[in-house]
Amino acid sequence: MDITAQELNRATLGRQLLLGREAMDAGEAVRRVVALQAQHAASPYVALWNRLAGFAPEELDAAFAGRAVVKATLMRITLHAVHGNDYQIFREAMQQTLYASRLGYRFAAAGLTPADGEALVPELLDFADRPRTAAEMQDWLEERVGAEKKAGAWWGLKAYAPLLHVPTGGPWSFGPRSSFVAARTGPVPRGRATVPEALRHLVLRYLGGFGPASVADIAQFAMVPRAPVRQALLVLGDAVEQLRGPEGTLLYDVPGASRPPADTPAPPRLMAMWDSVLLAHADRSRVIPPAYRRLVIRVNGDVLPTLLVDGRVAGVWRAVDGGVEATAFHDLPTAVWDGLAAEAASLTALLAGRDAEVYRRYHHWWPKLPDGQVRLLGR
Repeated sequence: MDITAQELNRATLGRQLLLGREAMDAGEAVRRVVALQAQHAASPYVALWNRLAGFAPEELDAAFAGRAVVKATLMRITLHAVHGNDYQIFREAMQQTLYASRLGYRFAAAGLTPADGEALVPELLDFADRPRTAAEMQDWLEERVGAEKKAGAWWGLKAYAPLLHVPTGGPWSFGPRSSFVAARTGPVPRGRATVPEALRHLVLRYLGGFGPASVADIAQFAMVPRAPVRQALLVLGDAVEQLRGPEGTLLYDVPGASRPPADTPAPPRLMAMWDSVLLAHADRSRVIPPAYRRLVIRVNGDVLPTLLVDGRVAGVWRAVDGGVEATAFHDLPTAVWDGLAAEAASLTALLAGRDAEVYRRYHHWWPKLPDGQVRLLGR
C-alpha cells in the first residue's frame, strides 16, 4: 500500500489531536500523544491547549501533582511529560541511550567510571525518597565522590538515574530550580542493554501517536540506534504493517490506525516551543517545509513557537504587548489570518492567568528571522 506525503501529514496530525480539539482529561491526552516535550515548563500546557477542547491549565497542574503525568529525562535525552503508567517502560526502552550518554565523557572526565555510577544509583534513589533540590543532591554526592567530582557525577546521574522532576510551583508547575524524587515505578534497569520488550512497546506506542513512520523516524524519536529498532519491528511481525511512502520509503504502522484523507481540513494552530510533532521524525518535512527548518530549529537546538497552517509550519509567533505577534514566512489568505487571530485570542486568555510574556527569553532570535508578514493578534 502506498501513502502520499499529504496523507502522512494528516495521519500524524490526527493522531496528535491537531485536526480538531477533542474532549478528554489531561492525563489521557498525554497518553494518546505519547509524550510532550517539556524543556520549557510552559510547553506541555500550550501543547494541550492546542489539542483539547476547553483545556484548563489547572487540569495539568493536578495531573503533575498526582503523578498521573510525570516529567523526566527520556526520549532524545530531553525532558518529556509522559503518562505516569508509561514512564517505566519508556525508560527501559531508553536504557542503552541513557547509559551511553550520561555515564560517558563528562562523567568520565570527573574521574568516574560507569561502575561508579551503577553503584551510586541505589543509594541516590534512597536519598531521593522525598523531594530533593539539585543542591541537596550535589551535597549528597560530594560526601561520596568529593567536591571536584560532584558536578560531573550529578550531570550524569540526574538523567541516568530514574528520577522524576517534582512540581515546585507556578506559573507552570515547574520553576527554574528543579527538585527531584525517585521514580519508584519498577525495577531499575542496569547496564548498557535496552530491554527488548520495552523497545517493542515504545515502537508500537510511537507508531500509534506519530505514524506511519520509517526506521529512521523511530530511531530519531527515541535516539535509539537503528539496528535494535529494525530487530524490534522484525519481532513484532503482524503487529505492524508495511507501507510505501514518498520516494518508495519503507514505512511501518499499527494495523487499523487512522489515516484521514489527504484533503481533510487542518485548522491553524499556534504551536508550543519544541512541540513534539515538529521533532518526532527524521524526515521533518512531514510538518516543516525544508526551506523553513533552519528558521524554526535554531543552531543551538531551540525550536521556536510556530504557526501551523494547513498542517505545516508557515511562520513563528511570540507573546508581546498582551497579544500574539505572528510572523508568516509567506503570504497567507485573509481567512487564515482570521483563524490565527481566533487562536491568538484564546491563547492570550490562557497566558493571562499564567505568564503573559511566555518564552520572552527567546526573543533574541527574532532579529535573525527574514522579513515576513507580521501581525499583532489576539489583543
